[in-house]
Formats: sequence, C-alpha cells, structure tokens
Amino acid sequence: MSGPARVDVQLAGTVFLDVVFTGLAGPPVPGREVKTTELGISPGGSANIAVALRRLGLSVRLDAAFGADLHAGYLWRTLEAEGVDLSGSRRFAGWVTPITVSLVYGADRSMVTYERPEPQPVVSFLEPGAPLARSLLAWLGPESPAWLARARAQGAMVFADVGWDQSERWAVEDLAGLAHADVFLPNCDEAMAYTRASSPEAAAMALAARVPLAVVKCGASGAIACRAGSTSLVCEPAITVEAIDPTGAGDVFDAAFIFGTLAGWPVPEAMRFGNLCAGLSVRHHGGSLAAPCWAEIAEWLRLNPRAAARYAFLEPFLGQAAQGPMPQRARPTI
Repeated sequence: MSGPARVDVQLAGTVFLDVVFTGLAGPPVPGREVKTTELGISPGGSANIAVALRRLGLSVRLDAAFGADLHAGYLWRTLEAEGVDLSGSRRFAGWVTPITVSLVYGADRSMVTYERPEPQPVVSFLEPGAPLARSLLAWLGPESPAWLARARAQGAMVFADVGWDQSERWAVEDLAGLAHADVFLPNCDEAMAYTRASSPEAAAMALAARVPLAVVKCGASGAIACRAGSTSLVCEPAITVEAIDPTGAGDVFDAAFIFGTLAGWPVPEAMRFGNLCAGLSVRHHGGSLAAPCWAEIAEWLRLNPRAAARYAFLEPFLGQAAQGPMPQRARPTI
C-alpha cells in the first residue's frame, strides 16, 4: 500500500487576510477621510507563495494555523480551491485570523496588521512517517527553523527568504539558517540592511559568502544573483507593466524562481521567469490571487512578440495554458 505522495514544495507560515485599497491619491491624514472604489480581499502571508506555486503546476503543502472565524473559513476554502494541500494545517477555536490592511498610493504603500500570537506552532516537516518534499521554503529570523539541517541532510533542496525586521536591528545572527540553505531570496532593502552594504550588488556578493546562491529582488529594477565563490553578478531586468498593487510580488518571484530551479533551468532563466511572473502579478489586486497562471503567461508572450525570444525556454510548459479557466482574482468581498 503506497503512502502519501511526495510534494514538490512544502512550507509553513502564517496566513493573513489581506485587505488592499488601491487608487488612492495619497495616504490618509488625521481628521480626514480618503475614499476609493478599488479594493481587493485575498489570502496573504504564506498563502502568497503557496498559491503562486500551485498556479504554475507544482504540488504544494502548507502547514499553518487557522482560526475558526468567518475569515478563516474563507481562507481555508480559497486555498483548497487552489489545490493547496492543507493536511498539515490546523484550526484553533478562539484564535482570531490575522489581518493586514494595505493602502496603495502611487509607487508607495502603507500597511497596518492585526496579529495575535499563534496558539502553537504548526510545523510537521520531517515528522515520523511523513514523505520528504522535493524542496522546502523557510523564512529566517531570530529563531531559525529546527528542521532545516535535517531537511537538507535528507536530500531536500532548501530555499530561504526573510521578512521585515520590525525591531530594525537587522542582527546578522538571524541569518544563521543560511548554513543549511541552498538559495536565499531577500529583497534589496532586507539584503542591504543585513549586510550593511551600500548597494544591492554589494549585498548579493556579501550574502554569497554565506549561502551557495544569493538572489536579491529589486522590484521594478529586476533581480541580482551571486554564487558562492564568484566575483561576478547575474542581473536580470524587470518587465514593464502598469502596476496596480505590489503586494506579494516578491513571493510570486520566489515561486517562479523555485519552479525554474526544480525544472533545472540556469540561474539567469529562473530569474527571468521570476521577474516575468512578479511583473504580471502587480497588474491585479492582492498578493496570492494576483499570481499568474500559464494562460496569462502565454497571453503576455503573444502580445509582446519582441520579448518572446528571451523566454523560448518556456515553450515546453506553455501547453498548460489551454488547461482550465483563468484564475480567480481578489474581489472586494468575502
């Protein structure tokens, strides 16, 4: 009798309800009301990368805590509808769903998050009898996940990212988990803060001294990568799009880069695909539900024939574009 299937990517983390207001002329000021007709509601946090991976066709298991409130029900149903495996997730009565409200104006945004501590960690990586995933995604911080060393020792490829340090201390000790990672995927602000570097390029080179491959995400400027032991950089530009909401674009880049790495592509092509998917995502509201599917990727290539040659490596995967309808998008209601 066969056991559970081995998933392509396994991750654990907090799932938020993202409420994103766009089309604002500027940030609210005390005593005044700002109105907009542009609003999107979607799963956020670790759901961003889980959904992005699924829309590219990878199997994904997400271990996360969920409350028992209305918002948690929406998040759970939406992730299941996307095909995310939630068998390692748990529901907790009395715990309220974390919520992030994002206000987007011009090229900037402000965020407010409500979050109570999770009732208990929900991490089942490498539990007895659990199948080992092909790859794992870890978020680093003051407490590096204890399973990182075991995961890598047992043959899983480990990708790592990092969140914004609310204390703004940017302690280099928080990156101790890089000793057990294969790829590190911070954004440029995080990379420069942790390395005290004056540029994303210098930060990438500094991080490559600690991990086999460092990939620094630079938003509208693209991405920069450096391999351990190398003094040369790989630079890939972003695509030009009309951005509506940048929420989760870095997570979409991560998902696309992971896809390309597992597919065996060279680093420049994986970065190019990451920039493409991240660029396509900012055209829609929300993080997770803005992630592109293969049909949208194929449509963008059709409308941009001059760019198509740079993405010839995608040709074997574009047959998936004809499968299924366009994905759901963030709507102003749950």
